[in-house]
Amino acid sequence: MGARHAVLVGVAAVLGGCAGPLSALDPAGPAAGGILQIFLVLMAIAVPSFLVIIGLFALSFKDARGRRVPVRLFLIGGGLVFPLVALSFVTVYGVLLGERITAAGVTPALRVEARAQQWRWHFTRDTAAGPVTRADILDIPAGQPVEVMISSADVIHSFWVPRLGGKMDAVPGSRNRMILRADTPGTYRGVCAEFCGTGHTAMGFSVEAHDPAAWAALTAGRTP
Repeated sequence: MGARHAVLVGVAAVLGGCAGPLSALDPAGPAAGGILQIFLVLMAIAVPSFLVIIGLFALSFKDARGRRVPVRLFLIGGGLVFPLVALSFVTVYGVLLGERITAAGVTPALRVEARAQQWRWHFTRDTAAGPVTRADILDIPAGQPVEVMISSADVIHSFWVPRLGGKMDAVPGSRNRMILRADTPGTYRGVCAEFCGTGHTAMGFSVEAHDPAAWAALTAGRTP
């Protein structure tokens, strides 16, 4: 195999890891999209920053004509001005994008109680006929924000659906709030992202996002 083929195989392998049911690089909702966006922005800042720092480090010894770079220029430019500008931008950008990720002020179409217990998830939603609970399956309407109230019956767990949003801890004696929205109907895998004992790796669940017709049938008690 030639060098070109080896590079192509390597690139294909890397890109193959960018998709999949648990890939945060393949967002299917606004919260996950916001997380990916800030990740890409941070990478776009971090890589040039690294190169600038290495360049300044090299210049701190001697420039191209063999003269030493002034210490004041190195300290003020590389140690004060550049970090201040970069960090100020990241801070402001992160705060503004955080509103989108957390969906602050959004009125949810549905509220679901997500209760973790070694090593299962129980999801309860209210219906006209009373509360309905399903184990390891969270039903939501596609395209609408859903409020998920996360709690734990025993130890600390963590609710995470990589393609729909970030992580949220399930803490005993506390209820944490998360807004989920799936842009399109489908099945999205979720996991417990906090080690919680011997059954941790099997503590997965799925989010079933239903189209309007299927959701109407489900809430009416019919099979979608």
